[in-house]
Amino acid sequence: MKLTNKGLSLIKQFEGLKLSAYLCDANVATIGYGATYYNNNVKVKMGDKITQEDAEKLLQYTVRSFEANVFALLNGVQVNSNQFDALVSFAFNLGTAALAKSTLLKKVKANPNDSTITAEFAKWVNAGGLKRNGLVTRRRLESELYFSKIV
Repeated sequence: MKLTNKGLSLIKQFEGLKLSAYLCDANVATIGYGATYYNNNVKVKMGDKITQEDAEKLLQYTVRSFEANVFALLNGVQVNSNQFDALVSFAFNLGTAALAKSTLLKKVKANPNDSTITAEFAKWVNAGGLKRNGLVTRRRLESELYFSKIV
């Protein structure tokens, strides 16, 4: 599956665009739209700078790996494009390993339409040991996207 424009827009909205490296809430060097690595697997380091064009390319490259990882984690479970977009946004923000070990993924795999999945998104709102309002909003919008109708 591929991320749709809805999912890409959600990621861009919350990651924001920064052309100079910065430390994210988890104290990791980050650049562009939330990238911590470049497409050559070199870690982002403080002092790095990129262009907007490079940030867009890096986002596309990074998103492809998250699409593949989320698809693999679903292990054949059928989800719709909105559900996939929400899961990719979640994994993009928290990492594939967090999704892999989550009750969120267990519930999706058991029944992608289980309404208690909303509460599982809402559990992932801390960074650096603190509840972050931006993450509360992001998880709410991911959950809303996950359960929204395809039009």
